[in-house]
Amino acid sequence: MADRIMRVNAYTTLDLLDGTAEGHDFTDEAYATLNVTAPLRNPDHLTLQLELDNTQLSNLPAHADTVTLTPEQARTLAAELEEHAQTVEAHLADAE
Repeated sequence: MADRIMRVNAYTTLDLLDGTAEGHDFTDEAYATLNVTAPLRNPDHLTLQLELDNTQLSNLPAHADTVTLTPEQARTLAAELEEHAQTVEAHLADAE
């Protein structure tokens, strides 16, 4: 990604995903980076960041979206991800 907002390195959570930005009158598809971090000193929250490759976007300027989560919110998100991952895995296993 050119003109990257987020720092991406060997510790980035997921650095190559398929992403979509949707607006009222557009849909842009681009590679995406997703990262989860917590402050190194006095960690009191988690940060979830998503950035789409701006070289593939025609309707948005370069940007990264950030959500700050409490530990409880992060656990809720993790539980939802796990539940939906199991649903998809079961469907894929049945489809074989």
